[in-house]
Amino acid sequence: MPDTPAPAAAAPPRSWWQRRLTDALLGLLRQGLTPHQLALTVVLGSACGVIPVLGLTTLTATLAALRLRLNVAATLLIAHLWSPVQLLLIIPLLRQGALLWGDQAPELTLDKLRYLLANDWLAALHLLWQAMLGALLLWAGAFLVLGPVVYFVLRPLLVRAMRNRN
Repeated sequence: MPDTPAPAAAAPPRSWWQRRLTDALLGLLRQGLTPHQLALTVVLGSACGVIPVLGLTTLTATLAALRLRLNVAATLLIAHLWSPVQLLLIIPLLRQGALLWGDQAPELTLDKLRYLLANDWLAALHLLWQAMLGALLLWAGAFLVLGPVVYFVLRPLLVRAMRNRN
């Protein structure tokens, strides 16, 4: 009687993170991106993904990827994975951005904004403009610090992952 091989143990089910994020990043490694390029893609995609102005994510991610000759699709994928975080951060960043101007800008609240939109829409636009500029300054400052940290932590991990895949 011939020996029949024992059935292989079923692989545990893959989590959402593994299917959506890890497999996508490792797929990019297999496409020929270097660990440097992939780490830079993750940092730029993350930075563009949480920009505190709705509608700028795709534009900034695409322009940054083209300028640095990175994979545009990968940068956009990572940027849009951050969309829920962007929505959570936008109001606090706008509030802090309005406070950044000191006494020149009134505090940004929903009631104040409703009142200004109903009675003085130019003042509302001025308040939102100052809040957006301040939020962009806070966002840029945060990623000037966090971007290099994430890059230098992620790059060796990607080098190791690439070595283990070969």
